[in-house]
Amino acid sequence: MKLEMPRFNRARVLVLGDIMLDRYWEGPAARISPEAPVPVVRVERITDRPGGAGNVALNIAALGSGARLGGCSGDDEMADSLEAMLAGAGVDCVLTRLPGQATTTKLRVISRQQQLIRLDFEDTPVTGAGAILSERLPALLEGCDALVLSDYAKGALAEPAALIAHARARAIPVLVDPKGGDFSRYRGATLLTPNLQELEAVVGPCPTEAELVSRGHQLMADLGFDALLVTRGEHGMTLLRPGREELHLPARAREVFDVTGAGDTVIAVLAAAVAAGAELPQAAALANIAAGIVVGKLGTASVSAPELRRAVQRDQGSGRGALSLEQLQVAVADARSQGERVVFTNGCFDIIHAGHVAYLEQARKLGERLVVAVNSDDSVRRLKGRGRPINPADRRMAVLAGLEAVDWVVCFTEDTPRELLQALRPEILVKGGDYAGKESVVGWEIVEGYGGEVRVLDFVDDVSTSAIVDRIRRDGETGE
Repeated sequence: MKLEMPRFNRARVLVLGDIMLDRYWEGPAARISPEAPVPVVRVERITDRPGGAGNVALNIAALGSGARLGGCSGDDEMADSLEAMLAGAGVDCVLTRLPGQATTTKLRVISRQQQLIRLDFEDTPVTGAGAILSERLPALLEGCDALVLSDYAKGALAEPAALIAHARARAIPVLVDPKGGDFSRYRGATLLTPNLQELEAVVGPCPTEAELVSRGHQLMADLGFDALLVTRGEHGMTLLRPGREELHLPARAREVFDVTGAGDTVIAVLAAAVAAGAELPQAAALANIAAGIVVGKLGTASVSAPELRRAVQRDQGSGRGALSLEQLQVAVADARSQGERVVFTNGCFDIIHAGHVAYLEQARKLGERLVVAVNSDDSVRRLKGRGRPINPADRRMAVLAGLEAVDWVVCFTEDTPRELLQALRPEILVKGGDYAGKESVVGWEIVEGYGGEVRVLDFVDDVSTSAIVDRIRRDGETGE
């Protein structure tokens, strides 16, 4: 399956459900308590993060999508912390504070990236939350492309039928991360994302994939679901749809540090992708890749659009090589989001020789990413005259893309790379040492104008494409 990144910034998703605070106390544990056989943790860092439905909304916002969060909390310091964090992350947070109710808080004590104990502070069920969400739903749904119900069995989604019916009546897909042994509460939802244990608690044991598929299809038929995405840990995910062949997606995680919040990431990516217009197989594949990223992080975490895009590029084998300008702009933006400096150079590169290789290796050392812009065939012809280029642009680009020093290659049709420089705004523009100085480098004023740097590198003596071409022609004429 060829994966493409949806335009997440065009999607807006409403998340309803149980909102909680994930709190982490972290520090070294170098000794055992004299009072009991337990480790003593010297707490050095305290971290708060949104959990539950809040983490789903945070994941959606991290992808660049519009995220709106509706739910109930206590009227306490934990709710203050939640609202501040969510608003700071760009989430449109609409919390109803319930006096006398505690905001659900999960405290985890961690040492050396290992969770030692979890302590829960909560009042369950949260009374009145379901009625409040139903009353507010029409206003909350305004302008949204998808609805996520994030059920953690804390009371907010005790009666979700009205929420599902209202959204489906407006042709808005409803994605549910379910809890409990009664999936009939979610009748009519677009898609459910149970893990295997949750599914087996409802439909019975599924020891084989055939049994999983059979029982899953029966569940969809009984409850009117459009799809079922079963997360299966180290066995990946399985997407089921009525009348369609099942799709098994292998697990992507290379190393698992913490599965906390992985389900939140899965439904967040699914919802944002569907809201952006992606088909379910594409959305599920993206969610599977995102889950592999997030379980490699400690604690409740999210996946950004650049992280996901890079993982997709690695998966598709397109992280490097020849790109269009639009693709290159996305790649450069991703590189910058990771703090990487982009180096840019350009030329005809008609016959790649030792001088080119040495020059490109020098250029690559100036930053973390190297872009090589190549003149089109017509452009080379105008610059070099009749009989050039020797090699057409696609072949020149293929050779450059195969060099270890080169990250991305792009072709331009103009005689100079000025438009490319304005579009890409590289941190460093470099040219070979046959230039008299930086003022003779085309586009130097553009780069320095936005604060970039222009460098002229050492020239490799006695090596040039034109000299090689002349020698070939001369030898051909003499018959040598």
